Amino acid sequence: MSRALPQYNKRRVAIVGGAAALALTGAVVVNSALAGEPGRGGAADARTLAAGPGTITCPDVASRLPAVPASAKAEVDRNLALLKTQIDEANTRLVKTVGQGGPDFVQNAILGPLKDKRVSTIDRIALAIGRKGTKPQGLDALAGCALGTGGTGAGGAATRTPGGQGNAGNAGGNGSGTAGNTGPGTITCPDVASRLPAVPPSAKAEVDRNLALLKTQIDEANTRLAKTVGQGGPHFVQNAILGPLKDKRVSTIDRIALAIGRKGTRPQGLDALAACTSNR
Repeated sequence: MSRALPQYNKRRVAIVGGAAALALTGAVVVNSALAGEPGRGGAADARTLAAGPGTITCPDVASRLPAVPASAKAEVDRNLALLKTQIDEANTRLVKTVGQGGPDFVQNAILGPLKDKRVSTIDRIALAIGRKGTKPQGLDALAGCALGTGGTGAGGAATRTPGGQGNAGNAGGNGSGTAGNTGPGTITCPDVASRLPAVPPSAKAEVDRNLALLKTQIDEANTRLAKTVGQGGPHFVQNAILGPLKDKRVSTIDRIALAIGRKGTRPQGLDALAACTSNR
């Protein structure tokens, strides 16, 4: 004949049993979500958990400055430090908002506001230098930033696209991820035509020819980007595509400036438009 449990033992058994059931239920829910079963998150939740948020990268401003007058150095240094702080804050926000928003969330909520802040900060740098020296031109072209791929580097499980959503099909790093269902990404470059002064009629043909060449160079770089998906190490795109493209653009932009300068005022600071970025 079984003995009856004391009342407090019954309560203890009930509590322990309930906790075990709750833990088991939680494990089932988590495992179901990670397995991509239908429900609140499904497979998208698993991708978000696996994906890294990516990293925001911006053109370097300090290396593009002319000689800084001694009287402006403190102000320039302060604003250069602020540029770094702005990038750090944007990357922090990127991490905290993984999986939020629609396809344009990162552009509208992070990259766009960051560019606006950088424009103001860069303008203050140019003004500070210009008070006692020659104000640098074209620095605003360095304000735009891009979102690099995230995940776990080479062979990463997922990346974030510029729209800010986890995407298990893209490669991590600069072409060093899995090559199965990767997208090639796109190279974007600052527009040169919109930054030119009035072009003398005698220079128009040469300027137009070189502007067309700039477009051809970008098209060729994008073709190479598409053909090399999955190749190289973490710096492949920078070293094999973006670096050579920048060198070509420097030469072409210089020819444009020289052509304008033969019969007019040669534009300054156009070399700041030579560097391009890739979202791969």
